[in-house]
Amino acid sequence: MQRIKDILKSDKPVKWLFYGDSITHGALHTSGWRDYAELFTERVRFELGRPMDIVLNNAISGNNTVTLLDSFDWRVGQFEPDVVLLMIGMNDCSNNKVPIEKFESNLGQLVERIEAFNGTVVMQTTCPILPKTSPDREPHLPAYMEVIRRVAGERNLPLIDHTAHWEAHPDKFYYWMSNPFHPNEYGHRAFANLIFKEFGIWNSTSVTCRLFVP
Repeated sequence: MQRIKDILKSDKPVKWLFYGDSITHGALHTSGWRDYAELFTERVRFELGRPMDIVLNNAISGNNTVTLLDSFDWRVGQFEPDVVLLMIGMNDCSNNKVPIEKFESNLGQLVERIEAFNGTVVMQTTCPILPKTSPDREPHLPAYMEVIRRVAGERNLPLIDHTAHWEAHPDKFYYWMSNPFHPNEYGHRAFANLIFKEFGIWNSTSVTCRLFVP
């Protein structure tokens, strides 16, 4: 994570890109409130005084690692971002649509394609699923999240473990979720706050950091 902290201390403008599925896309389930990429934009470009930074959210609802790879050149490659925050797996794990071995291989390919233009990948686990609400996903998701942790560890990549953070606060699940596996505006604030803390940019005096989270 020190790499990211050093980037944030640099005077050089940074291109940040959020890549993933509907959870990162932030559509519909945020009910018009800012998603976590937008909260990150407010914190970094305004509150931290980095207006020349560029923040892109190129996540698309329904995506998995296969579709991320298939559309990589248009959605990521052409921009050559300095940092890619990758959150994926919820659709891969649905009835093991993308077998777990393929999921791991796809993650590796995504990392290698980003590192080919000297980008830094921040791996992220996703939100857990509300208990006993999604039988096609719930039994499989933990193993996919463990793959993300393993890939991050083996490749020495920064990791933000949202899954572990949320599992440490099980009493908050129903307040943070819009449906069985999509976070609402409070869930996105929980995502953003953990990113801020891991990146060393959380501050109790920040308006963005102080947004209400049940």
